[in-house]
Amino acid sequence: MKFSLNICIALLSFFAISAQETKESVFSETEFLKFKIKYLSFNTSTATLQTKKEVLNGKPVYHVIGEGYSSKFLSFFFKIRDRYETYMDVETYRPYKFVRNIDEGGYKKDIIIDFDREKNKAIVNNRKHKTIKSFDTSKDVHDMISSFYYLRNTIDVKKIKEGHEENLMMFFDEENFKFKMKYLGTETIRTKFGKISCLRFRPLVMADRVFKEEESLNVWISNDKNLIPVKISADLAVGSLTAVLNEYKGLKHPLEKAIENE
Repeated sequence: MKFSLNICIALLSFFAISAQETKESVFSETEFLKFKIKYLSFNTSTATLQTKKEVLNGKPVYHVIGEGYSSKFLSFFFKIRDRYETYMDVETYRPYKFVRNIDEGGYKKDIIIDFDREKNKAIVNNRKHKTIKSFDTSKDVHDMISSFYYLRNTIDVKKIKEGHEENLMMFFDEENFKFKMKYLGTETIRTKFGKISCLRFRPLVMADRVFKEEESLNVWISNDKNLIPVKISADLAVGSLTAVLNEYKGLKHPLEKAIENE
């Protein structure tokens, strides 16, 4: 259970991928998404993503906040309070700053990462352990939240073909790594808002004590102008996890519903 909400926050911001041909952003400055998370058959937690436009060090940025928290019932046994933030350039969507502040049943992390875009460095301030370290990064490196917004605006889903794999360099905590994901085609998903046509992706992960196998994840993205995550499923080493869209506000475009006979 310790991993369930942390994984889902990461997936919502790290794996939700989509695209547009236009350079205009697909998301608004007030976009808000809320997800209900189930572990096995239990409603265990909630995750949200919220977008704001602000100024950081004299530069206009999109400030995106991802939060996760356990249900009231679960909190009696295992309280979860997670918060992820990114401050990214409004044109390139590359991050200037990333924040990870989590508390999962007493397991805590409090990290701020500042990205030096000129020197290609990531300066990691671990406030829990009171250490500051510098790491080399690639020019186009992203954090796990900025990647979501960057890819939403760059991958061309009109031309993408089934089986296509996408790669992206990420920096998380103190490590550079390559993220790989495969496009599986379109699928209609039933939601509380009705049927929604979605683009289905399968991120490839490392089979370990968390994930059952390399192809344990599936992500469904709305096949419309918004390109928002609608559903995520994960087969874990112990049990399964599902996150579904439960609420949305401030979308740039009306959420499109699938044709009823689909």
